[in-house]
Order: sequence, then C-alpha cells, then structure tokens
Amino acid sequence: MRILVQKFGGTSVATPENRQCAVEKIRNAIREGFQPVIVISAMGRNGQPYATDTLIGVAREPNPLVSKRELDSMMGCGEIISAVVMVSTLQAAGIDAMMFTGGQAGIITDNQYGNARILRVDPVRIHAALANGKTPVVCGFQGVTVEGDLTTIGRGGSDTTASALGAALPAEAIEIYTDVDGIMTADPRIVPSAQILDRISYAEVSQLAYQGAKVIHPRAVEFAMQKSIPLIVKSTFSDAPGTLITTSAQVEETCDAPVSDRVATGVTYVKNIAQISVEPVSDSASFDSSRVFKILAASGINVDLINVLPRQVLFTVQAHDANETQQRLTAAGYCMTVSPDCAKVSVVGGGMGDVPGVMASFVEALTASSIPILQTVDSQTSISALIEGRCMESAVSVLHSKFGLD
Repeated sequence: MRILVQKFGGTSVATPENRQCAVEKIRNAIREGFQPVIVISAMGRNGQPYATDTLIGVAREPNPLVSKRELDSMMGCGEIISAVVMVSTLQAAGIDAMMFTGGQAGIITDNQYGNARILRVDPVRIHAALANGKTPVVCGFQGVTVEGDLTTIGRGGSDTTASALGAALPAEAIEIYTDVDGIMTADPRIVPSAQILDRISYAEVSQLAYQGAKVIHPRAVEFAMQKSIPLIVKSTFSDAPGTLITTSAQVEETCDAPVSDRVATGVTYVKNIAQISVEPVSDSASFDSSRVFKILAASGINVDLINVLPRQVLFTVQAHDANETQQRLTAAGYCMTVSPDCAKVSVVGGGMGDVPGVMASFVEALTASSIPILQTVDSQTSISALIEGRCMESAVSVLHSKFGLD
C-alpha cells in the first residue's frame, strides 16, 4: 500500500472552484498509484463564515472569557464543515471518500485546550478505510483527549495533523498544498526578487519557521523528521513542483551545489517585539538573573534573544507582553528599561556554521545601510539581529542581497 498524505489549507477549499483544483490533485495521486489520505483546514480566512477566527468571534460575542474547553469545540467546527463539504465534492467526482474527525483518525492529545500536544496517533480506522478502498478526509487542527474531549493543537495545527498522520501510517510523502508555489527565500511583498527554493533541509525550514517565516509549523517538521518522510510544499493552483523538505544528506545528493556551499537559505523577520533591559535597583543591590526568568515563566511570558551579563539581563518579548513584563519585574524590585517597536531579522542557512566571516557580512550589510543593531544572537544555522521596527523592511532587503539570494 502506497500512502500519500495531502493537506489542503483554507484558501484551497474556500470556494467550489478551489475545491475542484484540490480534487484534481487528489485524482492525480490516485492515477499515480497512491492511496491518498486528505487533511483539511477550515474554509477561508477571518471574516468568512466558517473560518476559525470567525467562529472564535461568535463564541466570544456573549462572553469574551468563554472557557478554553468550550472554545476548542467551537473552533473545531470549521474543519468538520470543511471536511464534510470536501467529502461531498469528492463523491460527486466519483471518488469514494469518508470523513474523520481528528479523534476518529486516532489523534490523542493532552488537555491543554487551544494548544494541545499530540501524545500518540493510532490510525486504525484510517488503515481500515484505506483497505476498503476509501479515501479518508481528516479534519486538521484537532484531536481528542483520552476522556473524549475535542481539543485543538494550535496555529498551524493542520500541518501538524498531516505530518503526525504521515509518520504514523506511514506515508511515502506528505504534500502541503497552499496558495503559493513553494517556500521562498524571503517575503516577496518585501523582496520582489525572492526565489522559490527547490529543496531545503528539515533543520533549515524549522529555523525559518521559528524565526518568523510563515512556511510550515515547526511541530509538523519534527514529526516528518522522526521518520525521514519527505514534505513537499506546493500550490493547489499550479503544476509547479514546489519545495522539497528532507534530510541534509538527501538535499545534498539531489542538489547541484552541496549544502555547505549554500551559506544562506533565506531571510525572515518577526515584528512587534520589545527589548527589555533589567538591572538591579542600585550598585549595592544583589542581582539574581535566574529569578527574572522564573517570574516571567510563572506569568506565561515567552522570552527570546537572551543575553545574561553579571549585572544586566537583556531579552525580548512580544509587544503585547511588554506592559505585563514591566509590571511583574518592577513589583519584584528590578530596574527596567523597555525599548518598544523593535523587530528581529534573521538569516538562515545550513552551511552557515562552517563558513568564517558570516557574522562580519551580516553586520556589514546592516551598518552600511545605517541600520542600528540593538542585539544579536547566532547558532549553527542562523544569525539574528534586533533592530528598530522602522528599519525592518530595509534590513530584510539588504541581507537578502548581501547573501546572494536575489
């Protein structure tokens, strides 16, 4: 049995015309000898009747503080509606399809409503459907607790559903269909010369996602990577081959130039963040930097770009967390400075760690364009800088050019 998982995003199923394009992709897979397993997102985007954000608004209209358990049940409705409509469309096209909720597909999660973690996947009913010649259509974004409560698995959850199912079945490949032709070297709205990547490693695409690129959820990459199952990001609306995501070794085997020769893969950004500087209230006061992070963790505030010095701690938070961060740490007796309206720009590349002078090139590109650097952090596969938000688009453009990605 050759199994292929095909995931279709919200725009791919938003209209009858778009759903017909998806049907053709499914029909092509069947012609090629695959038994497809379809994963579906909610239809459309915010403002459209069955989009997830629209359903959240309906649930919160009478009570903005509606409980997370009940909100998850509401949020899961979008995928159920979408899956039923897709099954109906496939049946009309002569394809014997059958709908499954996330729980019916065997996706078991914890009870962290709104951002549940997948504990295990038991796709017994999916295997049975395939054995009976049916095409399963699975609701993405959702699972079920061991007690039977519906859960949702966070933003990007349908990608994660597809990848988790692909790993559990197992599938030969996982196709992620969207409204673009593949993963690009930068946001084309900022860099018109951005290119479609033919291939990229699991590690590189995970870094792009963690550093802000809207490509594929990192959790989805992790599931595929565990079983070395290829992921392909491609368009529902064209025949472009898309971007293959696989191991570094397989990228190197199938690429004209070795991975180590490609210093940079892409440039990405995160906006609307604030830099926080924390110091003791006086020169004589003691300073326990670990206590700073314990206070923030207890408040559920995520931090990034961390620098710990003997008498100072620097880090960033999302802009919407800045006020609470200041309140919590000031109440705890710390002296704070908040720099709002910042952005983080990052260059990602699998060959970066082995090439001298990468940081020099990064800094040179920004300083030559009079873009002040507030803070930096680097790893084997990425370099990031904190800059003023007003400079973000310029920084992305000059870094894209500096690293030869135009």
